[in-house]
Amino acid sequence: MNLTRQFLAEFIGTFWLVLGGCGSAVLAAGFPELGIGFAGVALAFGLTVLTMAYAIGHISGCHLNPAVTIGLSIGGRFSSKDIGPYIVAQLAGAIIAAFVLSLIANGQPGFDLVESGFAANGYGEYSPGGYSLFAALVCELVMTFMFLFIILGSTDYRAPSGFAPIAIGLGLTLIHLISIPVTNTSVNPARSTSQALFVGGWAIQQLWLFWVAPIVGAILAGIAYRAVGSDNESGLADRHSQ
Repeated sequence: MNLTRQFLAEFIGTFWLVLGGCGSAVLAAGFPELGIGFAGVALAFGLTVLTMAYAIGHISGCHLNPAVTIGLSIGGRFSSKDIGPYIVAQLAGAIIAAFVLSLIANGQPGFDLVESGFAANGYGEYSPGGYSLFAALVCELVMTFMFLFIILGSTDYRAPSGFAPIAIGLGLTLIHLISIPVTNTSVNPARSTSQALFVGGWAIQQLWLFWVAPIVGAILAGIAYRAVGSDNESGLADRHSQ
């Protein structure tokens, strides 16, 4: 597949993930009677991945996430030489989505982007539940590990065909249900970066955690799945990407 097409697919897919997921948190979660709450935001993130997996999975693999791209490479599913272009596309899509979301959100009288938090990820006083740096680090690492393990398993050539997007989308929904109170849920450095750039200050200062923990979790998942899920009969690594 042409790398330019893959780049564009990742750009559009990540744009949709941030606009749909973070958009649900910023625009729809907080209304006293009509708000969708944490559960609604969790479902929105899962739906963005599910819908894009069907839309662009056959073009780019639908990574939408630098940690996923790196984890798939470690797991033997993705060429390491394409990691850089994929991450650039994901960051670009996420940042443009955050910009579009800011234009929409600022249409509400009295909206303050920085004061609202703009769905940025954080720990300590910026965690929705006041969770510590250590708790946030453990949470993001473990949740990303499980997310990558789900991706690697459901896209294995031995897994039932056509169901991977459902498993991955529901997996991401479950991850958000668990971890929104802890960090606002990242498991995705591109999603964290886009919101932090617009909030600035504390969000930029804490952004390192939302790169380090997801990437470490993804690397560990890639290693673990190659150990657990390798084809024992042929001795071959799993052959097909998302």
